Amino acid sequence: MNKFHGLLRSTRAATAVEYGLILALVFLGALVAITAVGGSTNGMWNKVSTTSVVAMSGS
Repeated sequence: MNKFHGLLRSTRAATAVEYGLILALVFLGALVAITAVGGSTNGMWNKVSTTSVVAMSGS
């Protein structure tokens, strides 16, 4: 129990928690950015695919 109380008062533990929160925010930001770019990229590749099919069919 003394180790637990020492951990609660430790500045190293607080720093570790802060770094964990920063890492979580960076991960969340990256996930949002990848999701946003993924949607537009998917639309672009669908257009390329459709255009290629039309061009190869000769219509």
